[in-house]
Amino acid sequence: MAVDRAARQEMLSLTGRSAVPTVKIGDEVIVGFDKARISELLGL
Repeated sequence: MAVDRAARQEMLSLTGRSAVPTVKIGDEVIVGFDKARISELLGL
C-alpha cells in the first residue's frame, strides 16, 4: 500500500481526523460517503 504523507496531513488539517472517504470539492470537505451532497456540489 502506498502512503502519501502530504495527503494524510492535509486530510487531518481539514477534518481533524483520519477518516475515509474524505472528499474536497471547492472549499467544502465531506467526510464519509454522501452521494446527494457530492452530486449537489458537482451540479449533477
